[in-house]
Amino acid sequence: MQLPAAVLFDLDGTLVDSEPLWFEAETMLVGEYGHPWSAEQARHLVGWSLWDSATYLREEIGIDLPNAAIIDRMQSHVVAGVQKAPPWLPGALDLLAEVRAAGVPTALVTMSHRQMTETVVDALPIGSFHTVVSGEQVSRGKPHPDPYLLAAHRLGVAARDSVAIEDSVPGATSARDAGCAVLVVPAAASVEGLTGVTLRDSLLGMSLAGLAELLNEHRAGLAELRRVQSGSGAGSSTGIAATG
Repeated sequence: MQLPAAVLFDLDGTLVDSEPLWFEAETMLVGEYGHPWSAEQARHLVGWSLWDSATYLREEIGIDLPNAAIIDRMQSHVVAGVQKAPPWLPGALDLLAEVRAAGVPTALVTMSHRQMTETVVDALPIGSFHTVVSGEQVSRGKPHPDPYLLAAHRLGVAARDSVAIEDSVPGATSARDAGCAVLVVPAAASVEGLTGVTLRDSLLGMSLAGLAELLNEHRAGLAELRRVQSGSGAGSSTGIAATG
């Protein structure tokens, strides 16, 4: 079975269980301005770029700070929590270690900024990721495909030959639209209605062989879709020609 050309990992909610820390940061910041902040509102922001999240907090909630200041305040709180004891999600480190041991290129693709990515990468074995794409490195963040396309470009692989691991609708949409096979392990927010991806409850027990199988199924699905579309096109052309 052919291995993926690369495995691309999301960070928040995929490698580390950091979403509760983001919720704390949002609650404290919003509370300073006298506004309530619900779990539903927090889930709404899961997977968004930090810039878009800051814009929402400023324009919709009324946080009277520049976007950069909002991002710095929230991310500093999350980083402090992660530095105390990285809340690795079950199965994530084992899978990452297996992928790296097999020599398959890896990338960290996240909407968190450099302060957060460096904190997580520093807590991992040296060389865990060949490249890191963070939120400030792309003009269009998730759900746009740009972050995953940039990661694939840096690794010198085709996104369609890679597997992305995500937890949210914006992240999974980004990876799917870049052409990746996508494994989604939902964390803080619902992924109801998400299509074109593979869902799994946890990364526990997931292996590189499992990712390779997922990629092969993804390729088979794309091939079948092309076959159906080609057949439909041919049928339409034949019908038009016969009528003429």
